[in-house]
Amino acid sequence: MASVIASGVRKGNIIDLDGVLYVVLSAENFHPGKGTPTTQIEMRRISDGVKVNNRYKTTDQLEKAFVEYKDHNFLYQEGDHFIFMDPDTFDQIHVSRDILGDGVPYLQENMTVRLSLHNGSPIAIELPQRVVLEVVETEPVVKGQTATSSFKPALLSNGVKTGVPTHITSGTKIVVNTEDGTYVERAKD
Repeated sequence: MASVIASGVRKGNIIDLDGVLYVVLSAENFHPGKGTPTTQIEMRRISDGVKVNNRYKTTDQLEKAFVEYKDHNFLYQEGDHFIFMDPDTFDQIHVSRDILGDGVPYLQENMTVRLSLHNGSPIAIELPQRVVLEVVETEPVVKGQTATSSFKPALLSNGVKTGVPTHITSGTKIVVNTEDGTYVERAKD
């Protein structure tokens, strides 16, 4: 365990509050003109997925849990578990859907992810920031709309719906941000 001041907490850190582990979803520092600077930390309890919001003085000490970060390759899904392999030892590890959360649709075979392990058990996952997906369904291009910066709805090959520029057609491969499912750019072939 290592102590860290609240203002030093970052997204993805694992915090130990009285023996219960939480993964940090967001940490924001507030410095009001008057009064005490504070840090607002949104966390998810690893054991059951419950989200909590706590406010601390920026100088409050928090306990950072010792976590090992290791790259693994995604192999396949088995029920509500996802099987990953350590590329160095070839050991396989089962990760539950709860830990993957909104990241499930973005998993692709052989994708390299960073797993956070606490005492050998997976507690959090970090996907690549961007993935390439195909647009399977979207409205056709309307003449005269190509120059505007408006977006139209599109269904992607992983089942996620997003907005794409009006010039994108079905069958086009695009780059998508895995954090929020937004369009980044047209994929380069």
